[in-house]
Amino acid sequence: MQDNKHNQNTLQDYFRIFAGPCSAESLSQLRTLADFIRQWNSANRLKIQALRAGAWKPRTHPGEFDGYGTQALEWLQQIKAESGLTVATEVATAHHVECCLNAGIDILWVGARTTSNPFLMQEIASALQGCSLPIWIKNPISPDLGLWRGAVERVAAASKGLVGAIHRGFGLYNSASYRNAPLWEIAVEMKRSCPHIPLLCDPSHIGGKRELVAAIAQTGVDLEMDGLMIEIHPEPEKALSDAKQQLDLKAFAQLLSGLRFRDMHGSTARMTQIRCILDEIDDELVQLIGRRMRLVEEIGKLKKASNLSVLQMDRWNAVVERALNQARTQGLDENFVRNLFN
Repeated sequence: MQDNKHNQNTLQDYFRIFAGPCSAESLSQLRTLADFIRQWNSANRLKIQALRAGAWKPRTHPGEFDGYGTQALEWLQQIKAESGLTVATEVATAHHVECCLNAGIDILWVGARTTSNPFLMQEIASALQGCSLPIWIKNPISPDLGLWRGAVERVAAASKGLVGAIHRGFGLYNSASYRNAPLWEIAVEMKRSCPHIPLLCDPSHIGGKRELVAAIAQTGVDLEMDGLMIEIHPEPEKALSDAKQQLDLKAFAQLLSGLRFRDMHGSTARMTQIRCILDEIDDELVQLIGRRMRLVEEIGKLKKASNLSVLQMDRWNAVVERALNQARTQGLDENFVRNLFN
């Protein structure tokens, strides 16, 4: 597959889309989604390749809904038999892999928490030894390209099937308006350093809010990623997990219809990559300025309550000098930094 070499007339034909609920919640839920996918595929050139649904859900807090497990696999089996659709689910252990192989699941993916653990990844790789089942590896929670590539390499060394990667953002403490910071430069470097590994974008987990998903999906397209994994639900507000980031079927159809595939090569493609990274940096700058202003306001109130001078020159000179020292390490003009702080 020549993922980066299609012109505008054929790119849509090679673009992968996996869509479905965060969690498989019932057979009727999956039937509704399967009917939608079949109808969409029969009427549109841009196809949805697989119905994705979580069977086991690694949750942050104990007591949260963690999936229906093998019951969900049985539902996916039935949906596959009834609709002929390709079905996909997440695995986090070697036992999960075994269950999915026995259930006839077509595609597997590994979540960020699992990718972060090389021991679990080795167990999963061993369970896939000689298997031809496609498997996709999400980036780890931390922004560690080596850890992500290592997970892909472990599985690729064992599996005979397609091994791909999924960019779902990174769990930083301050991720601006996102649930998970996209850090597009890491995704770009993953694609550059591993051009043989197809890379999907997961805008649902990056955004964390449904109103952000469409724009993030378009960024994934603009960065020449090879597809999208998107969470959809017949009634998102009633979802048992990740309700805020799932799209209803109307919004999902609008997203797909609105995607724009551009013919970008060489310098144009690189310019688009840089612009996406710059946009992310600008977002971070605005967030940091807002955070700093709130802290300045708080310290101003403390000074007033303690009857202290608003301007304390020793402290201010230390702040500016510290900034100048940082500027020198970054090759920034000192006058620019002085003006910024003044």
